[in-house]
Amino acid sequence: MLSLCELKSISCFSACNQKQNYSQKLYIIPTKTASVRVCISRSSVGSLECGGTGPHSDAYSGFSAPNDHQRIGSLERELEELFDEVKRMIRMGNKSDAIDLLTANYEAVKESLNAGTKGIEEAAILDVIALGYMAVGDLKFVGSLLDMMKEIVDNLKDDAPRLDSILMHMGSMYATLNMFEKSLDTYQRAVYIMEGTYGKDSTLLITPYLGMAKVLGSFGKATKAIEIYQLVITLLGSSRGAQSKDLVVPLLSLGNLLLKEGRADDAETHFTRVLDIYTKLYGQNDGRIGIAMSSLARVKSAQGKSDEAIQLFKLAIQVMKDSNYLSPDDSILEKMRVDLAELLHVAGRGQEGREVLEECLWITEKHKGKEHPILVTHMINLATSYSRSKNYADAEHLLRRSLQIMIKQKGTDDQSISFPMLHLAVTLYHLKNDEEAEKLALEVLRIREKAFGKNSLPVGEALDCLVSIQTRLGKDDSELLGLLRRILNIQEREFGYESEEILVTLKKIVYYLDKLGKKDEKLTLHRRLSVLRKKYNQMVNY
Repeated sequence: MLSLCELKSISCFSACNQKQNYSQKLYIIPTKTASVRVCISRSSVGSLECGGTGPHSDAYSGFSAPNDHQRIGSLERELEELFDEVKRMIRMGNKSDAIDLLTANYEAVKESLNAGTKGIEEAAILDVIALGYMAVGDLKFVGSLLDMMKEIVDNLKDDAPRLDSILMHMGSMYATLNMFEKSLDTYQRAVYIMEGTYGKDSTLLITPYLGMAKVLGSFGKATKAIEIYQLVITLLGSSRGAQSKDLVVPLLSLGNLLLKEGRADDAETHFTRVLDIYTKLYGQNDGRIGIAMSSLARVKSAQGKSDEAIQLFKLAIQVMKDSNYLSPDDSILEKMRVDLAELLHVAGRGQEGREVLEECLWITEKHKGKEHPILVTHMINLATSYSRSKNYADAEHLLRRSLQIMIKQKGTDDQSISFPMLHLAVTLYHLKNDEEAEKLALEVLRIREKAFGKNSLPVGEALDCLVSIQTRLGKDDSELLGLLRRILNIQEREFGYESEEILVTLKKIVYYLDKLGKKDEKLTLHRRLSVLRKKYNQMVNY
């Protein structure tokens, strides 16, 4: 997603008219206008600056007639009003009205495009409409808008006013849609334009550089991404000083990428630098210190230093609480608690981990209500912890609640409900409530076969659970063997014919073949099982 600062400071491109068949005031974009001024990213750490000052303030000095200046000024004010209205609707929860507003403006610019007018104004208008859909959270239409924008900008010369800004917005939106190659191409053109205008050492290049680095890191080109992050850090360090707060974003981004690449020691150096910058600028009790500490905690965890990681996480969360830097239900603080709980479980301190997960659940219920969908994640995490400690009764209670919330939110056929449902089936199996467990497992199988296909891995998982339940229920051996064959076929396709994952399934199949007197088939599979056992035992011993 685009950052909040990007969404808050977009200047839109439209003039305002009213469309009578909508309940809200709509601003329809007239596109047959003189060239308009487009807001451009100017902050080295990603914020947007719109207005009449800065390097592009004279981009439209060619407009000499007073009427031109008045029209452009009026246009920009009206467009800002449009986007402000979209944001207001979103804040009020009126997303459908915001979409109606964006759609009306899209229809207006579409008329101009159909008439053959495809200039910077049309690209700018589509840019704002696309950003509006991003703000609403409706991404389905954004891809089509980007295709239209690409067709326009590909035919514009590099000196088109504010083209670099539009390209950067496009790069960010492409990245949000996981269209990484298109994102990278778009960012690279923005960088080429800006390097020609401001020089290769300009800090104005920081925003597209950061965008490029993030994209490169997202689709397996970590080495190049690391180079760009280091370039950004060098540029900022030389222009703003080694202790500038503007260094925090690239340092954190680089540290996270290095951690992802398994280079925990290198990541620690950058996270430590962030902690030093925050401490010198804001003191030891500022909430930002907690964010830096949590990054270092993840490094310690990756280094296998669990006790140090746990201590850092606890300190980070306490600093955040004491400083009131973030709301208790903020997603950043929530992730810190979940990471701490996971680490406590790994360290064998399950009771402490459950206490943290219970706190997560309590905070979410308090701030978002007892029926909010986000509760489901915390309930399932806590239920998993209870199951590990063999407290299946409490796990059952949480899983039933989570399933009720999801069914209310998604309906009875959505594939997402199959995950807590299967978890509940397993829990009921442990509670020896096999009849209900079987019903749930069969329902999970039905949902997943419809959603993922009969030979998918999620279906294999459901079948595996069903076999265990039906075995204890004493179902027909031939039926169980048929289910196990299905599981084996799925595993062979997903993991390979000689994968370790198929060992358990092969063992079960051999057992039932022997039980049913199918000696020839049993002998063939038993030899295969023996070969695989020998292979993986040798690997373990090696």
